[in-house]
Amino acid sequence: QVQLVESGGGLVQTGGSLRLSCAASGSIFSANLMGWYRQVPGKQRELVAVISPLGYFNYLDSVKGRFTVSRGNAENTLYLQMNSLKPEDTAVYYCYVKRRGMDYWGQGTQVTVSS
Repeated sequence: QVQLVESGGGLVQTGGSLRLSCAASGSIFSANLMGWYRQVPGKQRELVAVISPLGYFNYLDSVKGRFTVSRGNAENTLYLQMNSLKPEDTAVYYCYVKRRGMDYWGQGTQVTVSS
């Protein structure tokens, strides 16, 4: 079983930056999918950025050019660099891994962007 723990969330002013980290219990190099989702109260969880098995990066349109998803040199780490943050980016951000047909989610880290 894969366990995911997010960190790096917090409070930041509009235009600021945050870097989220996701630490997995084991290697995620062979995972089918890995990336980040976010959710705000009353809305569906939405894809933010995902790395496909072939290395294709898929981003939510509203974060393109501002967010970058990447894997660390360590095989068990995933990052989300968030720049030029906006109040509408405020949400709980979840690390996601799909491995051997199973979906795994972190417990989430809160990102709040103040006006």
